[in-house]
Parts: sequence; C-alpha cells; structure tokens
Amino acid sequence: MNEFLDCGQIVNTHGIHGEVRIVPWADSPEFLCRFSTLYLDGKPIHVTSSRVHKGSVIARFQGVDTVEAAMALKGSTVQICRADTKLPEGSFFLADIIGLDVVDEDGRKLGILKEVLSPSIQQIYVVEGEREIMIPAVPEFILETNIETGYIKVRLIEGM
Repeated sequence: MNEFLDCGQIVNTHGIHGEVRIVPWADSPEFLCRFSTLYLDGKPIHVTSSRVHKGSVIARFQGVDTVEAAMALKGSTVQICRADTKLPEGSFFLADIIGLDVVDEDGRKLGILKEVLSPSIQQIYVVEGEREIMIPAVPEFILETNIETGYIKVRLIEGM
C-alpha cells in the first residue's frame, strides 16, 4: 500500500490571492477540506484555508500568495498521507483495490480490477480478464472485498 494516495488535481486558480481550485477524487469534496497538510509529488504543503465551491475545493496554501504562484501548481496531483486519515469500518481507498483478483462465487478467477468508473452516483468496477466485464459496485454483485488476501468476490448475472 502506498504511503501517499492521489485525491485530486489542481485544475485552475481562483481569485487573485493565490487560491487554487481542486477537483477532488474522493467521495466528497468535504473529505479534502479535513486535511491541514496535503502533498504535491510527496512534498508536504500546508493548507491555510479550504472550502467547497460548486463540487470543487478552493484551497489556499502557505507560501502561495499570488495568481502566478498558484498558476505554477496547475495540473499538479494532490495527495494525502494514508497515516493522516482514518476510514470507517469496512471502508477502503479505491487505490487499494485496483489490481486485486476478481473471482466469482465458486472462486474462479475472472480477471483483475483494472479501474473504477464513477459515471453517476454508482461506481462501476471494470474487470480485465479473458473479456472485459463491467460490474456495478452494489451489494447484489460485490459479495466480498478482501484487501488483505487480495481478492474481490462477485456474483454475475446472465449477460455480464
């Protein structure tokens, strides 16, 4: 498991005082606002203020006081340190399940989890194997996620 987890991208500046707009790669933008330190390429940067604005996070970093300084950060991937957060029981980071084996109810390997799509409110697991399978990430189809052992057990229906 990686020490740092990608959690968003700086897509633009906001205002004239060095704020940046971050598109979050998390369940909610509020999640990112909980951190007083974020990381850019593994280097810590102190967050002096952050707020949610139209589904994005507007953040101000220590030492970034001008539009020019903020513009230099555009395109950067924002990370959090795994040790800085505690997930609720039964929750996990998507980064931790990418690459896990995906098996059916009988334990037959279907492939590996290649990516997780979030086209709407419901996530879709994309499994790469003999053929590509797209599985809605709902309890009817995702029976077990076992990160320690390295597999996701799924139930398929005809046509999947």
